[in-house]
Amino acid sequence: MAELLLSDKLHIMVYVVAIVTGLPFNLLALYAFLGRAKRKAAPDVIFLINLTISDLAFLLFLPFKILESAKGSMWTLPAFLCPLSSLFYFSAVYGSILFLTAVSVERYLGVAFPIQYNLYRKPMYALLVSFLLWVCAFSHCSIVYIVEYQKVTNSSRNQTVCYSNFTHSQLVVLLPLRLELGIVLFCLPFLITTFCYGNFIRILLSSPHISYGKKQRAVGLVLATLLVFLICFAPYNISHFVGFIQQSSPPWRTDALLLSTFNTSLDPIIFYFSSSAVKQTCKTCLSSLSRELSSFKPFQILLSFLRKRNEALRADSFHQT
Repeated sequence: MAELLLSDKLHIMVYVVAIVTGLPFNLLALYAFLGRAKRKAAPDVIFLINLTISDLAFLLFLPFKILESAKGSMWTLPAFLCPLSSLFYFSAVYGSILFLTAVSVERYLGVAFPIQYNLYRKPMYALLVSFLLWVCAFSHCSIVYIVEYQKVTNSSRNQTVCYSNFTHSQLVVLLPLRLELGIVLFCLPFLITTFCYGNFIRILLSSPHISYGKKQRAVGLVLATLLVFLICFAPYNISHFVGFIQQSSPPWRTDALLLSTFNTSLDPIIFYFSSSAVKQTCKTCLSSLSRELSSFKPFQILLSFLRKRNEALRADSFHQT
């Protein structure tokens, strides 16, 4: 078997880190949000649940990406899984963008127009908006079915690549679709999110009756959200514009897409600042973990050994003086 390229090794490492860090924290957040939704299904909770589901769906299809990278970027799985995994992969990426935007709009309307918005702040409307956002994400990302997605690279071994190395005729169709994707599902949501959170922070900071702690959490929420947009989503969507101008796929497009993987690890930071339920669940889990470790016998032996060692070192130091 040929030695893997450095880029393939990097991809595998990033995917594994995303699963290890993103999966437990997103499951923890989903548990907290569902518990809160049972008590009161507020629109922001519904949007955050959908955002968490989007992250988990993304993580669910990462093993396909790991296997693809481990095979030197060759697609060795059944052919029908290529467009299916790509559809869910890209839909989860853009679904995250749309639900981050939905949360920002909900926050802004809640502080800018509290009385008027409260009349329409119903769970049914949030569920309808969530459904429409999912339809928007999946319908736009269905280009993986519209465009021919596989190209035979070694007919004797029947090796293929998945959604890569497009011909000129394929790019004629694909590049305008990517451009539309970047405008509708990234630029517009980013502008809306920036506007909403900019005014959200301005209103909160100018309100004397809001506590310093709430203002601090709000600033943390805004910074974490903008960080996700700029680090995880901007580079890949910029490649759509560059590709359309150059009429070719930029060679760094795959590496830019890799950054979107960190979204699943950074979103829990947004959850922490967005919801007291997530914060309380994290504290409870950490407290339980601490108790379990303290009752774990090998852990107690290690603590006892370290304590005795420190006492012996202090005694030696005392005798030497």
